[in-house]
Amino acid sequence: MNILILGNASDAHAHHLNNALTEAGATVHYLDTHLFPRQIQLSWDPCSQKGSLILPTGFQLDFQAIKSVFWRSFHSVGIPKLEDVHQQRIVFNDAMSALRVMMKACPARWINSWQAYQFHKEKPLQLQTIYQLGVAIPDTLITNNPQEVIQFVNSHPKVIFKPIYGGSHTQIVTDALLEIKRLSLALKIAPITLQTYIPGTNVRSYVIDDCVYSAEIRSGALDFREDANAQLIPIELPSMIKQQCLSIAEALFLKWTAIDWRLTPSGDYVFLEANPSPMFLHFENNTGFPITQRLVELLMN
Repeated sequence: MNILILGNASDAHAHHLNNALTEAGATVHYLDTHLFPRQIQLSWDPCSQKGSLILPTGFQLDFQAIKSVFWRSFHSVGIPKLEDVHQQRIVFNDAMSALRVMMKACPARWINSWQAYQFHKEKPLQLQTIYQLGVAIPDTLITNNPQEVIQFVNSHPKVIFKPIYGGSHTQIVTDALLEIKRLSLALKIAPITLQTYIPGTNVRSYVIDDCVYSAEIRSGALDFREDANAQLIPIELPSMIKQQCLSIAEALFLKWTAIDWRLTPSGDYVFLEANPSPMFLHFENNTGFPITQRLVELLMN
């Protein structure tokens, strides 16, 4: 049984899962897309729909022989630097197009798929989809209009801001950030996501197929990822919220995800985000939840 891990051995989670799958009897290969097209060869015939990969080790792997693919990390493609900028853009697009073909045409089970990954890159649409399911989300505004920012901030007692795409931690909006010249300059560089601050504590729910594992994250930090001493307390979600977890995963095309909630003092759950490739080792080690075991079962069965 051949299983691909999208990523490489330098990632602790990829390495851990590689070991677990190997112990379970699978043959595991890394697919580090940054090595394509320099060290990885890819072929596909749109008529027969047959395709293959030749990995850096020289091992040839037919698409049909791949049982499943675990999407751990995507490093784009590794195009050599060319003097001609226009030619550089052409070859980059060619390599990316071929890689996307592989990700869509390979009949293996993807955990998670290209479609799910693309949806995650458009977080405002993700929020809209979740809201349409009847799940509570924070009041949110995506904008690069300074007046809209000021109006939104004045309409809520406390507001946070974060990047639309991701890559940076959540911060509180302060008066200094609202100084009009500073604000206008910043918004000419990039738009932002504004949300009303939800008082309470963080809850993370891991969804693996039809299993849901949750823990309250007790931390004094606004963004618990900044707190190395955050406590993880296993909890049982209310049945309605557990069902919402499963509905969210299905709506976002996710077979595996970590959903972040804000649990208010009144006991309400407010959705913040669903990650298509979350870290899990720290969570598993501190809660005892069998996340690795469930992932192995999902990829092998």
